[in-house]
Amino acid sequence: MTRLESILTPGRSLVNVPGGSKKRVLETVATLIAAQVPELKMQDVFEKLLARERLGSTGFGNGIAIPHCRLEGCTQPVSALLHLSSPIDYDAIDGAPVDLLFVLLVPEAATDGHLKLLSQIAGMLDRKDVRDRLRAADSNEALYQVVLNAQNEL
Repeated sequence: MTRLESILTPGRSLVNVPGGSKKRVLETVATLIAAQVPELKMQDVFEKLLARERLGSTGFGNGIAIPHCRLEGCTQPVSALLHLSSPIDYDAIDGAPVDLLFVLLVPEAATDGHLKLLSQIAGMLDRKDVRDRLRAADSNEALYQVVLNAQNEL
């Protein structure tokens, strides 16, 4: 099982991110990832995440979305975690606005391991106690630490 700290960093775990719209949040994510993972280009990340959303919303309920896509030039899984300053409409399956986004980018030739990673993230975010702790985190480091702690509780 891939450990989440191998794909998520404190620098890609952000609290109080301005929301606005789904498109604006995905643009923020793409900018953040491109700034920290130089081989990934902001426009490529943004366009691929947007294209994936057009296939169907990655908002899966309880204020959570897991935007994800396969990406050319991505050599290993990369993720980011955002807690928005205010929830946004995300066309989630339950109709509820989204304030927590756990983004996952995987190589173009993604494997079963990447599906397991997506399932692992979804399983963690399905736990109410974890969602509550993520929403209560008051710093980027605290947000990152919630993920590490939740993973160790499995």
